[in-house]
Amino acid sequence: MALERWPVQGVPSNPGAWITTTARNKAIDRLRRERRLAEKRKELERMAADGAEGPASETATGGEGMAAVPDDRLQLIFGCCHPALALDARVALTLRALGGLTTDEIARAFVVPVPTMAQRLVRAKRKIREAGIPFRIPPDHLLPERLRSVLAVLYLIFNEGYSATFGESLVRRELCVEAIRLARVLTALMPDEPEVLGLLALMLLQDSRRDARMSPGGELVLLEDQDRSRWDRAEIREGMELAGRALRFGPGFYALQAAIADVHSETSRADETDWPRIVALYGELAEITGSPVVQLNQAAAVAMAGDVEEALAMVGDLQASGQLAG
Repeated sequence: MALERWPVQGVPSNPGAWITTTARNKAIDRLRRERRLAEKRKELERMAADGAEGPASETATGGEGMAAVPDDRLQLIFGCCHPALALDARVALTLRALGGLTTDEIARAFVVPVPTMAQRLVRAKRKIREAGIPFRIPPDHLLPERLRSVLAVLYLIFNEGYSATFGESLVRRELCVEAIRLARVLTALMPDEPEVLGLLALMLLQDSRRDARMSPGGELVLLEDQDRSRWDRAEIREGMELAGRALRFGPGFYALQAAIADVHSETSRADETDWPRIVALYGELAEITGSPVVQLNQAAAVAMAGDVEEALAMVGDLQASGQLAG
């Protein structure tokens, strides 16, 4: 912590007291997280015991399921991402129950108004109650059907840490660290899943810029203005290697985003960025997602590549379609 903050904010007047206080606060935070995790596990065990009995292959938290996953929190995330719920609902509920995110933060992640997200959460909880959906830790052979939801949970936890919705700090480092840790566990479990590789690559490439993203005054420094000598080259090398492995399987949601981050990481100066390559990658990503946010990013890349008129036309088309409303 001192190595991260002191070069940016300056050495405090009493370094020893600062280190002692920070260490105590970190220890308290860790104990609180462990207590919350234990409480959530007990709650899910009660729900599993009270819920309708599932097939014999589905076991509760103390059974044989998820033997391959060596992490309690990741097991619970898989357990919460029940396929009986819509994808958005299961991801949002898991972020609320286990990810430590508030309704406001989840709404921002899904780019919807806070009341809309609150209603989604209420409806999802009602469906769980009325349909008697059991919360069980799934057996290993059912992991793939929940993988997409689990990846989305880790992705959004990292994003909230990378660009915090609320609070004094623009970055919540503890969320980034936990998301990367869980992604590493998942990568060890599924080393040939391209989107798992792509997600970890994306996180590492983004996280590599952490020391250059904040000014001494605590303000956000834009990518083109960052001191790239402060980027973490070890994380960049690992992220690039993972991104390359992911893309060999073909384009994917996380793999393409990692590839875009990879292009930014290849150069030591912002004016050397291969913007035409980024435009092409955003084009592939837009085809996969159909997302107006992705298309808006592609328009920005087109402008950076030198075709400002085409970029303005793309933005105009998006505005005319109403996709950017709100």
